[in-house]
Amino acid sequence: MHSQFKYWRPYVSPYDPCKPIRVKSYSTPPHLYMNFQPPGLPQFQSPKQALMHGTLWPQLYSPYPDPNKGVEKP
Repeated sequence: MHSQFKYWRPYVSPYDPCKPIRVKSYSTPPHLYMNFQPPGLPQFQSPKQALMHGTLWPQLYSPYPDPNKGVEKP
């Protein structure tokens, strides 16, 4: 399974006046890792649940912002 969140370490200049951000991240939506939407994909149990998640299918839900924000990644 692919991770929906990617991390990288940007270059930090010794002359940068701002506090450096050592690890940056971005998210990729889960549908990028599915070749096609399979038939019979399970749906959320209620319309309220689907609206709260922004999609009908739990497999296509992506948490935002990054739940690991601020966690140091290798």
